[in-house]
Amino acid sequence: MPADLASLVTSIAQRARAASLVLATTPAVRKNAVLEALAGLIETSHATLLAANAQDLATPEATALAAASRERLTLTAKKLNHLAQSVREVIALPDPVGAELEGWTRPNGLRIRKIRVPIGVIGIIYEARPNVTVDCAILCLKSGNAAILRGGKECFHTNTALAALISQALTAAGLPADAVQLIPTTDRAALNTLLKLDTLIHCIIPRGGESLIRYVTANSTIPVIKHYTGVCFIYVDKDADPNLAEHILVNAKTQRPGVCNAAEQLLVHAAVAETMLPRLASALLAKNVQLRCDAASAAILARAKLAHTAATPADFTAEFLDLILAVRVVDSLDTAIATINRDSSGHSEAIVTRDPATAARFQAAVDSAVVLWNASTRFNDGFEFGFGAEIGISTDRLHARGPMGLRELCSYKYLVDGTGQVRE
Repeated sequence: MPADLASLVTSIAQRARAASLVLATTPAVRKNAVLEALAGLIETSHATLLAANAQDLATPEATALAAASRERLTLTAKKLNHLAQSVREVIALPDPVGAELEGWTRPNGLRIRKIRVPIGVIGIIYEARPNVTVDCAILCLKSGNAAILRGGKECFHTNTALAALISQALTAAGLPADAVQLIPTTDRAALNTLLKLDTLIHCIIPRGGESLIRYVTANSTIPVIKHYTGVCFIYVDKDADPNLAEHILVNAKTQRPGVCNAAEQLLVHAAVAETMLPRLASALLAKNVQLRCDAASAAILARAKLAHTAATPADFTAEFLDLILAVRVVDSLDTAIATINRDSSGHSEAIVTRDPATAARFQAAVDSAVVLWNASTRFNDGFEFGFGAEIGISTDRLHARGPMGLRELCSYKYLVDGTGQVRE
């Protein structure tokens, strides 16, 4: 690796660490001033941002993207307005820094308090998702963290234009521009350097496909918060409302099939499969969804003369990110739970049922980050959870799980107040 590239990345991390110490004690009013300035800059910079985005869309890398990835890369005036709105949503959220989580007094009179504090410096590695540049920057800023952004080559010009607006907003508010920095190269060597700077960077969050996330995890000496895949299930119970089941399933599969919280797997209780499956299949086929079925569901759809194909074993643990759905019939709630706990990626699962006891059993027993009752898996999303935006969705079990907002970007420390106590 060129020495000057390693030096550049190290310098970025050093400056981010210095900026993080400033942000850690910056009052909410000043952090919100940055966000308000940024929202205004996004709204008045449509022409610049769309021009940069058009430059990216014309590159060979962008041309080669799958339709879902290209859609994520493409900016529009509507998307930019939504981006500005998401910034203002974060302004309206309470500042988590300094909140007291718990407190107690020891018999010797020591007063101990556990308070939220920023993690420090967070590195975000992402692909063709320009919204991530803003979402991650604003959440890091509001939670008092410095951010180092490393986007994919497919959106380099767009990310650069957005990062310039963020720097402008920071400077206008009198905060260090180094609080949010974009790695100014797509050279993989820069990423490899970044992932080894564990004395300066405290957390890495990769956003992208499974191959990117696995690469980051394998090569990082810094803790990584991640999810590899979104193999999300919907279970239609024997007590499901047919209208509700159809409405939820079609939304979860087809509203945006290329995202991690889209449904990929369908389980239907055997007691209602004969009537429920043809109805669900017809609604999905009308949306051009390909159904990959086990033997029981294939037999039912064959009798109903509805299109389907035989599933392979790999289909039942697949994240298709496309208009494809794997379908199985199960004989009980417990079988559904066991199937999900074995085959899902622990991301988002939903049950459709009228029975509160069945729903409660499902939500307690399914071991995933988000478990929904009578709602689409598409709601596993920071914006939909009221976080304003999200920095990612975690299927890890330590520190953060599910959509990550401001509070998940904080750690904690203990403050101990004494009156001269010493250890005997």
